[in-house]
Amino acid sequence: MNIIDNNRNFMKSNFKEMENVVSDQMKNLPQPTLEKEFDKDSEIFGLVPIEKIKIENDNLILNIEHRKSHRQYIEKPLSLGELSFLLWASQGVKSVYERNNKSYATFRTVPSAGSRHPFETYLLINNVDGLKRGLYRYLAIEHKLMFIHELENQNEGIIDATLGQKFTGKAAVVFIWSCVAYRGEWRYNIAAHKAMLLDAGHVCQNLYLACEGINAGTCAIAAYDQEKVDTIIDVDGKNEFSVYLAPVGKY
Repeated sequence: MNIIDNNRNFMKSNFKEMENVVSDQMKNLPQPTLEKEFDKDSEIFGLVPIEKIKIENDNLILNIEHRKSHRQYIEKPLSLGELSFLLWASQGVKSVYERNNKSYATFRTVPSAGSRHPFETYLLINNVDGLKRGLYRYLAIEHKLMFIHELENQNEGIIDATLGQKFTGKAAVVFIWSCVAYRGEWRYNIAAHKAMLLDAGHVCQNLYLACEGINAGTCAIAAYDQEKVDTIIDVDGKNEFSVYLAPVGKY
């Protein structure tokens, strides 16, 4: 079987094979955390709650009709409220479901197989009012931003990591989604990986529609250098690795 055939088979449902698989959830092994742990003493920024955000374009039909990929951005910052809205729309937590007095799942603004939500959202912030340039992580449950560190040659680095796509270096912010694979594998084992990639599409589509609401644009990117992007967001590339990018800017 050649590589193309293998990749086609990966796209197919393999839940029948799960009949002979005992997942870690079925073994009663501890589930992974709902989000990566973080140092509470880190530099953390509050975001605007969704109930306090007003967006200019709130007509869903028009936003779907106008949705397109944008690769040209102007030198205009996003407001903190606009960034808050984009983060809430793409990964916002509506509630945390408790089971046996423990946090079991998050219900978010996007669907995810088994409510596993395997993604972390990293941000390369270049031009957002009130925020310094650098690498951040979205703390979805808290609806806050954690500053990680400044990046040397930030714009040049992301252009290089996205195989020379220059518009990535001109965006106000670049969304980078990583996958913490065991969150899905714990429940679905070999069937987890297709579902997790489908989930990534839900996340990015919500970002597209949310961008239309604030007169901004984005462009989904799957063509990137895996090792370089993983290095930028400082993940190990095995248990957590980048799967999708999307620069955002005004146009």
